[in-house]
Amino acid sequence: MPEKPILQLALDILNLDHAIEMAKEAQASVDWIEAGTPLIKSEGMNAIRELKRNFPGHTIVADMKTMDTGAFETEMAAKAGADIVCILGAADDETIAEAARSAKKYGAKIMVDLINTKNTAKRAAEVEKLGADYVGIHVGIDQQMRGKSGLEAVKAVASAVKIPVSVAGGMNSESAPLAIKSGASIVVVGGAITKAPHCGKAAESIKKAMESKKAASTELYKKYSGENIIEAFQKVSTCNISDAMHRKGAMPGIRPVAPGLKFAGRALTVRTMDGDWAKPVEAIDHAKKGEVLVIDACAGKTAIWGELATWSAKMQGIAGVVIDGAARDADRIREMKFPVFSRYVASNAGDPKGFGEIGAEIICGGQTVRSGDWIIGDDSGVVVVPQEQALEIANRSLDVLEQENRIREEIKRGSTLSKVLKLKKWEKYVG
Repeated sequence: MPEKPILQLALDILNLDHAIEMAKEAQASVDWIEAGTPLIKSEGMNAIRELKRNFPGHTIVADMKTMDTGAFETEMAAKAGADIVCILGAADDETIAEAARSAKKYGAKIMVDLINTKNTAKRAAEVEKLGADYVGIHVGIDQQMRGKSGLEAVKAVASAVKIPVSVAGGMNSESAPLAIKSGASIVVVGGAITKAPHCGKAAESIKKAMESKKAASTELYKKYSGENIIEAFQKVSTCNISDAMHRKGAMPGIRPVAPGLKFAGRALTVRTMDGDWAKPVEAIDHAKKGEVLVIDACAGKTAIWGELATWSAKMQGIAGVVIDGAARDADRIREMKFPVFSRYVASNAGDPKGFGEIGAEIICGGQTVRSGDWIIGDDSGVVVVPQEQALEIANRSLDVLEQENRIREEIKRGSTLSKVLKLKKWEKYVG
Protein backbone atom coordinates (compact mmCIF):
# COMPACT_ATOMS: atom_id res chain seq x y z
CA MET A 1 0.00 0.00 0.00
CA PRO A 2 1.21 3.57 -0.67
CA GLU A 3 2.73 5.27 2.39
CA LYS A 4 0.95 8.53 1.59
CA PRO A 5 -2.50 8.96 0.06
CA ILE A 6 -2.49 9.50 -3.69
CA LEU A 7 -4.51 12.29 -5.34
CA GLN A 8 -5.53 11.39 -8.88
CA LEU A 9 -6.75 14.18 -11.17
CA ALA A 10 -9.49 12.97 -13.53
CA LEU A 11 -9.63 14.96 -16.76
CA ASP A 12 -13.15 14.06 -17.87
CA ILE A 13 -13.42 16.80 -20.48
CA LEU A 14 -13.45 17.01 -24.28
CA ASN A 15 -10.54 19.21 -25.30
CA LEU A 16 -6.93 18.13 -24.88
CA ASP A 17 -5.37 21.59 -24.69
CA HIS A 18 -7.93 22.52 -22.07
CA ALA A 19 -7.10 19.36 -20.11
CA ILE A 20 -3.37 20.05 -20.24
CA GLU A 21 -3.88 23.61 -19.04
CA MET A 22 -5.87 22.40 -16.03
CA ALA A 23 -3.33 19.70 -15.24
CA LYS A 24 -0.50 22.24 -15.35
CA GLU A 25 -2.35 24.40 -12.84
CA ALA A 26 -2.86 21.44 -10.50
CA GLN A 27 0.35 19.45 -11.06
CA ALA A 28 2.11 20.56 -7.88
CA SER A 29 -0.52 18.90 -5.69
CA VAL A 30 -1.67 15.89 -7.74
CA ASP A 31 0.22 12.58 -7.94
CA TRP A 32 -1.52 10.83 -10.81
CA ILE A 33 -3.08 12.40 -13.91
CA GLU A 34 -5.91 10.57 -15.63
CA ALA A 35 -6.95 10.80 -19.24
CA GLY A 36 -10.67 10.45 -18.58
CA THR A 37 -12.96 8.41 -20.81
CA PRO A 38 -14.53 11.48 -22.50
CA LEU A 39 -11.06 12.83 -23.26
CA ILE A 40 -9.89 9.51 -24.73
CA LYS A 41 -13.06 9.20 -26.84
CA SER A 42 -12.63 12.77 -28.04
CA GLU A 43 -8.87 12.85 -28.66
CA GLY A 44 -7.88 9.19 -28.88
CA MET A 45 -4.52 7.78 -27.78
CA ASN A 46 -2.96 11.15 -28.49
CA ALA A 47 -4.48 12.38 -25.22
CA ILE A 48 -2.38 9.84 -23.33
CA ARG A 49 0.75 10.65 -25.37
CA GLU A 50 0.45 14.37 -24.72
CA LEU A 51 -0.18 13.94 -21.00
CA LYS A 52 2.91 11.72 -20.77
CA ARG A 53 4.96 14.24 -22.74
CA ASN A 54 3.82 17.21 -20.64
CA PHE A 55 3.96 15.46 -17.26
CA PRO A 56 6.83 12.94 -17.38
CA GLY A 57 7.17 12.93 -13.59
CA HIS A 58 3.55 11.96 -12.95
CA THR A 59 1.84 8.59 -13.18
CA ILE A 60 -0.51 8.66 -16.19
CA VAL A 61 -3.77 6.77 -15.90
CA ALA A 62 -5.82 5.82 -18.97
CA ASP A 63 -9.47 5.38 -18.07
CA MET A 64 -10.22 3.10 -21.01
CA LYS A 65 -13.27 1.47 -19.36
CA THR A 66 -12.41 -1.64 -21.35
CA MET A 67 -15.15 -4.27 -21.51
CA ASP A 68 -13.65 -6.53 -24.19
CA THR A 69 -10.31 -7.10 -25.98
CA GLY A 70 -8.46 -6.54 -22.71
CA ALA A 71 -4.98 -7.28 -24.04
CA PHE A 72 -5.39 -5.20 -27.21
CA GLU A 73 -6.70 -2.06 -25.51
CA THR A 74 -4.20 -2.32 -22.67
CA GLU A 75 -1.38 -2.55 -25.23
CA MET A 76 -2.73 0.51 -27.05
CA ALA A 77 -2.80 2.62 -23.90
CA ALA A 78 0.52 1.36 -22.55
CA LYS A 79 2.32 2.05 -25.81
CA ALA A 80 0.85 5.57 -25.80
CA GLY A 81 2.40 6.18 -22.39
CA ALA A 82 -0.14 5.01 -19.81
CA ASP A 83 1.32 3.71 -16.56
CA ILE A 84 -2.07 2.42 -15.39
CA VAL A 85 -4.93 1.21 -17.58
CA CYS A 86 -8.51 0.99 -16.29
CA ILE A 87 -10.61 -2.10 -17.07
CA LEU A 88 -14.25 -2.57 -16.09
CA GLY A 89 -14.96 -5.02 -13.30
CA ALA A 90 -18.11 -6.10 -15.14
CA ALA A 91 -15.93 -7.48 -17.94
CA ASP A 92 -15.40 -11.21 -18.41
CA ASP A 93 -12.74 -12.77 -16.17
CA GLU A 94 -10.57 -13.64 -19.16
CA THR A 95 -10.73 -10.03 -20.40
CA ILE A 96 -9.32 -8.86 -17.07
CA ALA A 97 -6.70 -11.62 -16.94
CA GLU A 98 -5.60 -10.83 -20.51
CA ALA A 99 -5.35 -7.14 -19.67
CA ALA A 100 -3.16 -7.97 -16.66
CA ARG A 101 -0.87 -10.13 -18.77
CA SER A 102 -0.61 -7.44 -21.44
CA ALA A 103 0.13 -4.76 -18.84
CA LYS A 104 3.06 -6.76 -17.46
CA LYS A 105 4.40 -7.24 -20.99
CA TYR A 106 4.45 -3.49 -21.63
CA GLY A 107 5.51 -2.32 -18.18
CA ALA A 108 2.12 -1.01 -17.09
CA LYS A 109 -0.42 -1.90 -14.39
CA ILE A 110 -4.17 -2.30 -14.43
CA MET A 111 -6.87 -0.85 -12.24
CA VAL A 112 -10.23 -2.60 -12.24
CA ASP A 113 -13.18 -0.19 -12.03
CA LEU A 114 -16.07 -1.70 -10.06
CA ILE A 115 -18.71 0.75 -11.30
CA ASN A 116 -22.18 -0.83 -11.31
CA THR A 117 -20.95 -4.21 -10.08
CA LYS A 118 -23.06 -6.26 -7.68
CA ASN A 119 -21.43 -7.39 -4.43
CA THR A 120 -18.51 -5.02 -4.85
CA ALA A 121 -16.27 -6.56 -2.17
CA LYS A 122 -16.66 -10.07 -3.63
CA ARG A 123 -15.83 -8.88 -7.14
CA ALA A 124 -12.83 -6.93 -5.82
CA ALA A 125 -11.37 -10.12 -4.34
CA GLU A 126 -11.99 -11.98 -7.60
CA VAL A 127 -10.22 -9.41 -9.81
CA GLU A 128 -7.27 -9.29 -7.42
CA LYS A 129 -6.76 -13.01 -8.11
CA LEU A 130 -7.04 -12.31 -11.84
CA GLY A 131 -4.04 -9.97 -11.67
CA ALA A 132 -5.42 -6.51 -10.89
CA ASP A 133 -2.90 -4.13 -9.37
CA TYR A 134 -5.51 -1.70 -8.10
CA VAL A 135 -9.26 -1.83 -7.59
CA GLY A 136 -11.53 1.18 -7.86
CA ILE A 137 -14.86 2.03 -6.25
CA HIS A 138 -16.60 4.32 -8.68
CA VAL A 139 -19.94 6.12 -8.53
CA GLY A 140 -20.75 7.45 -11.98
CA ILE A 141 -21.74 11.05 -12.66
CA ASP A 142 -25.34 10.15 -13.49
CA GLN A 143 -25.56 8.16 -10.23
CA GLN A 144 -24.10 11.07 -8.27
CA MET A 145 -26.88 13.30 -9.55
CA ARG A 146 -29.33 11.04 -7.74
CA GLY A 147 -27.39 11.42 -4.49
CA LYS A 148 -25.47 8.13 -4.52
CA SER A 149 -22.09 7.92 -2.75
CA GLY A 150 -19.35 5.29 -2.86
CA LEU A 151 -17.96 5.89 0.62
CA GLU A 152 -20.07 3.19 2.24
CA ALA A 153 -18.39 0.51 0.09
CA VAL A 154 -14.79 1.51 0.87
CA LYS A 155 -14.37 -0.35 4.16
CA ALA A 156 -15.80 -3.59 2.79
CA VAL A 157 -13.61 -3.54 -0.31
CA ALA A 158 -10.46 -2.49 1.58
CA SER A 159 -11.01 -5.45 3.94
CA ALA A 160 -11.51 -7.86 1.04
CA VAL A 161 -8.26 -7.14 -0.85
CA LYS A 162 -4.55 -6.52 -0.25
CA ILE A 163 -4.06 -4.29 -3.28
CA PRO A 164 -4.61 -0.49 -3.07
CA VAL A 165 -8.19 0.78 -3.30
CA SER A 166 -9.21 3.94 -5.13
CA VAL A 167 -12.44 5.93 -4.77
CA ALA A 168 -14.00 8.04 -7.52
CA GLY A 169 -17.25 9.90 -7.84
CA GLY A 170 -18.01 13.33 -6.41
CA MET A 171 -14.89 13.49 -4.24
CA ASN A 172 -14.01 16.89 -2.77
CA SER A 173 -12.17 18.42 0.20
CA GLU A 174 -14.91 17.24 2.56
CA SER A 175 -15.30 13.65 1.37
CA ALA A 176 -11.68 12.83 0.43
CA PRO A 177 -10.47 12.58 4.06
CA LEU A 178 -13.42 10.28 4.85
CA ALA A 179 -12.35 8.01 2.01
CA ILE A 180 -8.80 7.81 3.37
CA LYS A 181 -10.05 7.06 6.88
CA SER A 182 -12.23 4.29 5.47
CA GLY A 183 -9.28 2.53 3.84
CA ALA A 184 -8.81 4.08 0.41
CA SER A 185 -5.25 4.79 -0.76
CA ILE A 186 -6.16 6.72 -3.91
CA VAL A 187 -8.76 9.47 -4.22
CA VAL A 188 -9.86 10.35 -7.74
CA VAL A 189 -11.05 13.94 -8.10
CA GLY A 190 -12.46 15.49 -11.24
CA GLY A 191 -14.93 18.35 -11.05
CA ALA A 192 -13.83 19.68 -7.66
CA ILE A 193 -10.55 20.58 -9.37
CA THR A 194 -11.36 21.02 -13.07
CA LYS A 195 -14.45 23.18 -12.44
CA ALA A 196 -12.71 25.38 -9.88
CA PRO A 197 -11.70 28.89 -10.99
CA HIS A 198 -8.17 28.07 -9.80
CA CYS A 199 -7.34 24.37 -10.25
CA GLY A 200 -4.09 24.63 -8.31
CA LYS A 201 -5.69 26.06 -5.19
CA ALA A 202 -8.47 23.47 -5.30
CA ALA A 203 -6.01 20.59 -5.67
CA GLU A 204 -3.84 21.92 -2.84
CA SER A 205 -6.84 22.15 -0.50
CA ILE A 206 -7.91 18.57 -1.27
CA LYS A 207 -4.38 17.18 -0.90
CA LYS A 208 -3.95 18.86 2.49
CA ALA A 209 -7.29 17.48 3.63
CA MET A 210 -6.26 13.98 2.54
CA GLU A 211 -2.91 14.11 4.30
CA SER A 212 -4.33 15.54 7.52
CA LYS A 213 -7.51 13.42 7.31
CA LYS A 214 -9.40 16.57 8.26
CA ALA A 215 -12.24 17.79 6.07
CA ALA A 216 -12.02 21.25 4.55
CA SER A 217 -15.43 22.84 4.06
CA THR A 218 -16.55 23.52 0.48
CA GLU A 219 -19.62 25.34 -0.80
CA LEU A 220 -19.55 23.71 -4.23
CA TYR A 221 -18.49 20.40 -5.86
CA LYS A 222 -20.75 18.26 -3.72
CA LYS A 223 -24.04 16.49 -4.26
CA TYR A 224 -27.19 17.07 -2.29
CA SER A 225 -29.72 14.63 -0.89
CA GLY A 226 -33.46 14.96 -0.51
CA GLU A 227 -33.52 16.63 2.88
CA ASN A 228 -31.44 19.63 1.78
CA ILE A 229 -32.56 19.95 -1.82
CA ILE A 230 -33.83 23.49 -1.26
CA GLU A 231 -30.30 24.56 -0.38
CA ALA A 232 -29.15 23.40 -3.80
CA PHE A 233 -31.97 25.19 -5.63
CA GLN A 234 -31.23 28.39 -3.72
CA LYS A 235 -27.63 28.36 -4.99
CA VAL A 236 -28.45 28.12 -8.69
CA SER A 237 -30.27 30.33 -11.18
CA THR A 238 -33.33 29.52 -13.24
CA CYS A 239 -31.00 29.57 -16.25
CA ASN A 240 -28.83 26.86 -14.65
CA ILE A 241 -31.94 24.79 -13.97
CA SER A 242 -33.34 25.16 -17.49
CA ASP A 243 -29.96 24.09 -18.92
CA ALA A 244 -29.92 21.07 -16.61
CA MET A 245 -33.40 20.16 -17.89
CA HIS A 246 -32.28 20.36 -21.52
CA ARG A 247 -33.88 23.82 -21.95
CA LYS A 248 -37.23 22.74 -20.51
CA GLY A 249 -39.31 23.90 -17.54
CA ALA A 250 -39.38 27.66 -18.15
CA MET A 251 -42.62 29.67 -17.93
CA PRO A 252 -42.41 32.21 -20.77
CA GLY A 253 -44.03 35.56 -20.09
CA ILE A 254 -44.12 35.25 -16.29
CA ARG A 255 -42.05 38.10 -14.89
CA PRO A 256 -41.21 39.48 -11.42
CA VAL A 257 -43.36 42.31 -10.11
CA ALA A 258 -40.49 43.18 -7.77
CA PRO A 259 -37.13 42.53 -9.51
CA GLY A 260 -34.07 41.46 -7.58
CA LEU A 261 -35.78 38.75 -5.52
CA LYS A 262 -35.41 34.99 -5.69
CA PHE A 263 -37.42 32.10 -4.27
CA ALA A 264 -37.53 28.31 -4.30
CA GLY A 265 -40.16 26.01 -2.84
CA ARG A 266 -42.77 23.36 -3.46
CA ALA A 267 -45.94 24.35 -5.28
CA LEU A 268 -49.46 24.63 -3.93
CA THR A 269 -51.58 24.98 -7.04
CA VAL A 270 -54.65 27.16 -7.52
CA ARG A 271 -57.07 27.35 -10.44
CA THR A 272 -59.32 30.39 -10.83
CA MET A 273 -61.01 32.60 -13.44
CA ASP A 274 -59.90 35.98 -14.72
CA GLY A 275 -60.53 38.50 -11.93
CA ASP A 276 -61.82 35.95 -9.38
CA TRP A 277 -59.50 36.30 -6.39
CA ALA A 278 -61.38 34.09 -3.91
CA LYS A 279 -59.44 30.83 -4.34
CA PRO A 280 -56.00 32.52 -4.50
CA VAL A 281 -56.68 34.27 -1.19
CA GLU A 282 -58.16 31.14 0.40
CA ALA A 283 -55.08 29.18 -0.66
CA ILE A 284 -52.94 31.34 1.63
CA ASP A 285 -54.63 29.64 4.60
CA HIS A 286 -53.96 26.19 3.12
CA ALA A 287 -50.29 26.76 2.29
CA LYS A 288 -47.48 25.47 4.46
CA LYS A 289 -44.51 27.62 5.36
CA GLY A 290 -42.02 27.72 2.50
CA GLU A 291 -44.51 26.70 -0.21
CA VAL A 292 -45.13 28.66 -3.39
CA LEU A 293 -48.63 29.55 -4.59
CA VAL A 294 -48.87 28.80 -8.31
CA ILE A 295 -52.07 30.29 -9.75
CA ASP A 296 -53.67 29.58 -13.12
CA ALA A 297 -55.85 32.62 -13.76
CA CYS A 298 -56.36 31.78 -17.45
CA ALA A 299 -53.81 34.44 -18.46
CA GLY A 300 -56.43 37.04 -17.51
CA LYS A 301 -55.71 40.76 -17.44
CA THR A 302 -57.87 41.56 -14.41
CA ALA A 303 -55.89 41.45 -11.16
CA ILE A 304 -56.48 38.55 -8.78
CA TRP A 305 -53.64 39.49 -6.41
CA GLY A 306 -52.55 42.69 -4.66
CA GLU A 307 -50.98 44.30 -1.60
CA LEU A 308 -53.23 42.80 1.07
CA ALA A 309 -52.95 39.27 -0.30
CA THR A 310 -49.17 39.76 -0.40
CA TRP A 311 -49.11 40.82 3.25
CA SER A 312 -51.13 37.72 4.16
CA ALA A 313 -48.76 35.46 2.22
CA LYS A 314 -45.69 37.08 3.72
CA MET A 315 -46.98 36.75 7.28
CA GLN A 316 -47.81 33.07 6.68
CA GLY A 317 -44.25 32.33 5.56
CA ILE A 318 -45.11 31.59 1.94
CA ALA A 319 -41.97 31.63 -0.23
CA GLY A 320 -43.46 33.26 -3.33
CA VAL A 321 -46.43 33.61 -5.66
CA VAL A 322 -46.60 32.83 -9.39
CA ILE A 323 -49.63 34.00 -11.38
CA ASP A 324 -50.55 33.23 -14.97
CA GLY A 325 -52.71 36.32 -14.92
CA ALA A 326 -52.54 39.79 -13.40
CA ALA A 327 -51.38 41.31 -10.12
CA ARG A 328 -51.70 44.90 -8.94
CA ASP A 329 -50.25 47.23 -6.26
CA ALA A 330 -46.84 46.75 -7.85
CA ASP A 331 -45.31 49.66 -5.95
CA ARG A 332 -46.42 48.26 -2.59
CA ILE A 333 -45.21 44.77 -3.45
CA ARG A 334 -41.81 46.18 -4.38
CA GLU A 335 -41.66 48.01 -1.03
CA MET A 336 -42.44 44.73 0.76
CA LYS A 337 -39.69 42.90 -1.17
CA PHE A 338 -41.86 39.83 -1.55
CA PRO A 339 -41.46 37.66 -4.67
CA VAL A 340 -44.63 37.94 -6.76
CA PHE A 341 -44.36 36.88 -10.41
CA SER A 342 -47.17 37.47 -12.91
CA ARG A 343 -47.94 37.68 -16.61
CA TYR A 344 -49.54 41.13 -16.31
CA VAL A 345 -49.73 44.07 -13.92
CA ALA A 346 -53.08 45.86 -13.86
CA SER A 347 -54.88 48.44 -11.73
CA ASN A 348 -58.35 46.88 -11.83
CA ALA A 349 -59.30 43.89 -9.71
CA GLY A 350 -62.25 41.57 -10.03
CA ASP A 351 -64.59 40.07 -7.44
CA PRO A 352 -64.32 37.03 -5.12
CA LYS A 353 -66.80 34.69 -6.84
CA GLY A 354 -65.24 31.44 -5.63
CA PHE A 355 -64.82 29.57 -8.90
CA GLY A 356 -61.88 27.15 -9.26
CA GLU A 357 -60.04 24.81 -6.89
CA ILE A 358 -56.94 24.38 -4.76
CA GLY A 359 -54.42 21.56 -5.17
CA ALA A 360 -55.39 20.32 -8.65
CA GLU A 361 -53.05 19.89 -11.62
CA ILE A 362 -52.89 23.18 -13.54
CA ILE A 363 -51.19 24.81 -16.51
CA CYS A 364 -49.19 27.89 -15.58
CA GLY A 365 -46.97 29.71 -18.04
CA GLY A 366 -47.42 26.87 -20.49
CA GLN A 367 -46.07 24.31 -17.99
CA THR A 368 -47.95 21.54 -16.20
CA VAL A 369 -47.69 22.07 -12.44
CA ARG A 370 -48.81 19.77 -9.62
CA SER A 371 -48.81 20.48 -5.93
CA GLY A 372 -45.43 19.30 -4.65
CA ASP A 373 -43.46 20.20 -7.77
CA TRP A 374 -40.54 22.55 -7.22
CA ILE A 375 -40.87 26.16 -8.36
CA ILE A 376 -37.87 28.48 -8.62
CA GLY A 377 -37.95 32.14 -9.64
CA ASP A 378 -35.46 34.95 -10.18
CA ASP A 379 -35.03 37.92 -12.50
CA SER A 380 -34.74 35.62 -15.53
CA GLY A 381 -38.18 34.14 -14.88
CA VAL A 382 -39.74 31.02 -13.34
CA VAL A 383 -39.05 27.32 -13.87
CA VAL A 384 -40.93 24.26 -12.67
CA VAL A 385 -39.14 21.02 -11.77
CA PRO A 386 -41.28 17.87 -11.50
CA GLN A 387 -41.02 16.50 -7.96
CA GLU A 388 -39.85 13.06 -9.19
CA GLN A 389 -36.81 14.64 -10.88
CA ALA A 390 -36.06 17.33 -8.32
CA LEU A 391 -33.00 15.78 -6.64
CA GLU A 392 -31.31 14.93 -9.93
CA ILE A 393 -32.10 18.32 -11.49
CA ALA A 394 -30.86 20.19 -8.40
CA ASN A 395 -27.50 18.41 -8.61
CA ARG A 396 -27.26 18.80 -12.38
CA SER A 397 -28.02 22.51 -12.00
CA LEU A 398 -25.13 22.86 -9.58
CA ASP A 399 -22.93 21.12 -12.14
CA VAL A 400 -23.97 23.70 -14.75
CA LEU A 401 -23.16 26.52 -12.30
CA GLU A 402 -19.74 25.05 -11.50
CA GLN A 403 -18.88 24.60 -15.18
CA GLU A 404 -19.82 28.22 -15.86
CA ASN A 405 -17.63 29.41 -12.99
CA ARG A 406 -14.59 27.86 -14.67
CA ILE A 407 -15.50 29.22 -18.10
CA ARG A 408 -15.99 32.70 -16.64
CA GLU A 409 -12.53 32.58 -15.07
CA GLU A 410 -10.90 31.59 -18.37
CA ILE A 411 -12.66 34.44 -20.16
CA LYS A 412 -11.40 36.86 -17.51
CA ARG A 413 -7.88 35.57 -18.16
CA GLY A 414 -8.14 36.73 -21.76
CA SER A 415 -9.94 33.98 -23.64
CA THR A 416 -13.36 34.19 -25.29
CA LEU A 417 -16.45 32.02 -24.98
CA SER A 418 -16.06 30.49 -28.43
CA LYS A 419 -12.40 29.67 -27.79
CA VAL A 420 -13.03 28.11 -24.38
CA LEU A 421 -15.83 25.94 -25.75
CA LYS A 422 -14.08 25.14 -29.04
CA LEU A 423 -17.35 25.95 -30.80
CA LYS A 424 -16.18 25.35 -34.35
CA LYS A 425 -14.75 21.95 -33.46
CA TRP A 426 -17.88 20.79 -31.65
CA GLU A 427 -20.64 22.20 -33.88
CA LYS A 428 -22.97 19.47 -35.05
CA TYR A 429 -21.63 17.89 -38.22
CA VAL A 430 -23.95 18.05 -41.20
CA GLY A 431 -22.73 16.00 -44.18
